[in-house]
Amino acid sequence: MSNEDNTNQEEIAQEDAVKVEENANELMDSAKNSVGNLISSFLSLKENNPKVFFGSIGGVAVLLVLLMSMGDDGAKPALSGPALKDLAIGQRYVLKSANGYDPAATVRLVVTPGAIAAYDDTEEADRSGACQHIAQGTPVSVLEFADAYGKQKAYAKVRIEDGECKGNESWALAIDIQ
Repeated sequence: MSNEDNTNQEEIAQEDAVKVEENANELMDSAKNSVGNLISSFLSLKENNPKVFFGSIGGVAVLLVLLMSMGDDGAKPALSGPALKDLAIGQRYVLKSANGYDPAATVRLVVTPGAIAAYDDTEEADRSGACQHIAQGTPVSVLEFADAYGKQKAYAKVRIEDGECKGNESWALAIDIQ
């Protein structure tokens, strides 16, 4: 290659660089003009139609609040609550109300599984019946299970191992046996 060819290529490269720079400047100017026009039309909207102006600002604010409140699903703590223990026949457990926070709360025992759902103990005589409401912490032994509502081992037949009802057998919700 001769010196002339190198000089021509350099001149062409410089001309291309100047053209690219001019195009970039034109794009920047047009972008600035577009943004300026957009802002001026938005501000003229404020004076001409303030309801639409402030409504659009409110809409954008509501959208931002919704996006921020969605957050990451993995960061939410897991719900904790009573868990169904894997009970075994012949093992000893204690009665503990899954839904009661009061230590004086009792656990309802019934003659047949499923009767708990249909039971109404609003009468005082029903609450003071023989061995129907057993104090939490009473030791029991599991004798058998009954399925209900599509769940296996929903009810457990228990024998009371301590207290004035010792030896009685009744059904309790499996979740109330810990």
